[in-house]
Parts: sequence; C-alpha cells; structure tokens
Amino acid sequence: MTAADQMTDLAALHAADELRNSVMRLTRRLRYERPPHGVGLTKMAFLSHLDRVGPATTSELAATEGIAQQSAARAVNDLVEAGLVGREPDPRDGRQVLLHLRPAGRKLLESDRAQRNAWLAWAMTERLTDVERELLGLTGKLLDRLAGAE
Repeated sequence: MTAADQMTDLAALHAADELRNSVMRLTRRLRYERPPHGVGLTKMAFLSHLDRVGPATTSELAATEGIAQQSAARAVNDLVEAGLVGREPDPRDGRQVLLHLRPAGRKLLESDRAQRNAWLAWAMTERLTDVERELLGLTGKLLDRLAGAE
C-alpha cells in the first residue's frame, strides 16, 4: 500500500467517523422529538415496516430489526393488544400469520412522523441556507445508497 493510499484510507476513516457521529446526533434528536405516546422504538419500527412494505410475519419483523423471535413476538402481542396491528391467516401458507397495520397504528405512526418532520423542517429552515437544504436533499439520497451497501 502506498503512502497516498494510506492517506486516502485515513481521510475516508476520518470522514466516516464524522458522518457516523453526525447521523447519531441527528437520530438522538429525532428520537427526542417523538411525541410521548409510550410506544417504544422497536414497536415503532415494526409499525413503520408494515406501513412501508405491507403485511409481514413476526419472523420477518424480527429479522428486519435483528432481534430474537421471542422478543419480536412479545412486541407484536403488545401491538395487537393495543389495537395498532391486526393478525390474519397467510393466504399462501395457512400455517403462517400475517400482521397488518390497523387504522389506529397508521394514525399513531403518522402523528409520530408528523411531529418529527415538523421539527426537522423547522430546523432546516431556521439553520440552513437554501443551498444547504438542497445539498441535504442530495445527502439523503446518498445516505440511502450507503445504507444499502453490503
């Protein structure tokens, strides 16, 4: 490895560290801006997944969050008991149960997103220039690409 390659690697590592820290700070702030509905992050992630992707099994939800099947089952049971998620037989495989977002779950999810989006829009308007907001829009697309990297 040449000295130039090592410098590039160091620069990339430094940039990666700064980006990771920035994303974590923004994530914490967005978490702070959530309304006080008492539904935890894993359960909100399940609601969001069902909203984006559609019906799913408990196993699929567990896999998306990288948690144990038993933990996902407890969270799903809480969501069902709260009336936020419903269960239905899988038409493709009668042994499976599909979970789907109920209207109350959609309403909670939309309220949660709206409050955080309102804060973020306010912060972007108050703290960033027009050009910076445009760059941030492009950055979102780049972050999506990075998140898809294996």
